[in-house]
Amino acid sequence: MKPPKFDYYKPTRLNEALNLLEEAGEDGKIIAGGQSLVPIMNMRLASPKCLIDINGLTELDYIKNDENQNLLQIGTLTRQSKVEESEMVANTCGLLTEAITQIGHVQTRNRGTIGGSIVHADPSAELPLALLTLNGSVQIASKDEVRNVGAEDFFVTYLTTDIMPTEILTEINIPIIGGRRGYSFQEIARRHGDFALVAASCYMTVDDHDKISSIRLALGGVEAIPLLIEDAEDFMIGETLSDSLLGKIVESVELAVEPESDLHASAEYRTHLAKVLTKRTLTQAYERARR
Repeated sequence: MKPPKFDYYKPTRLNEALNLLEEAGEDGKIIAGGQSLVPIMNMRLASPKCLIDINGLTELDYIKNDENQNLLQIGTLTRQSKVEESEMVANTCGLLTEAITQIGHVQTRNRGTIGGSIVHADPSAELPLALLTLNGSVQIASKDEVRNVGAEDFFVTYLTTDIMPTEILTEINIPIIGGRRGYSFQEIARRHGDFALVAASCYMTVDDHDKISSIRLALGGVEAIPLLIEDAEDFMIGETLSDSLLGKIVESVELAVEPESDLHASAEYRTHLAKVLTKRTLTQAYERARR
């Protein structure tokens, strides 16, 4: 099946793209990597009348380390493979590197963009989950303003974000945390390259006595949006990791998640995976932080 007819534009500057979006309104759609949009259009689940190709906006393709604000800044058009191969990202935010390696296949990452995956907001996708875990935020531009939205507020529900039809996500920002830090991103899929049935992501720091000083644990594939496990912070800060502590967090996860059954897995199986991956992810992140 092929998509219905549409008008096609390829701006070369951000303000030009924003003007086109303003004119098109809800009939317009942004395309960059196309790894999510094109299949949806081919199945006619989306039928935009106007397609705005932003691949010419080279100003949105970058990776920067803002040392004044301790922020890793990544332009929305940056290809996933470029982020995967970046030494700057690996040295400042290894969790993001680890998450990207699990996205689809090499060909997918060569074409897919950072911003596209985040805006698409699939609840099983790696990048939305990593952004939430890292307490990141996004920069969104329209013709009239630029605004910043934290990851916890950006994802609204299934495939829906806090971005309006006339706006473009232009940048993601991730705080750079120093000290003894550890991370882990793990998922289980039916086959390599498939979307995860469930994914778990963790970022933590420990003090000189191996006690946890900060922790963010999040799960994907168990709700309509990535789920932050807030009890992890309540239970774990000031503690060393132990079997009893892991047991408390696993119990909390079981109560927090509300997955739905589908043709890929039952709700009970997804809950089981969430508990298993929580334990694995916390253990690996803690050992990395100690080292």
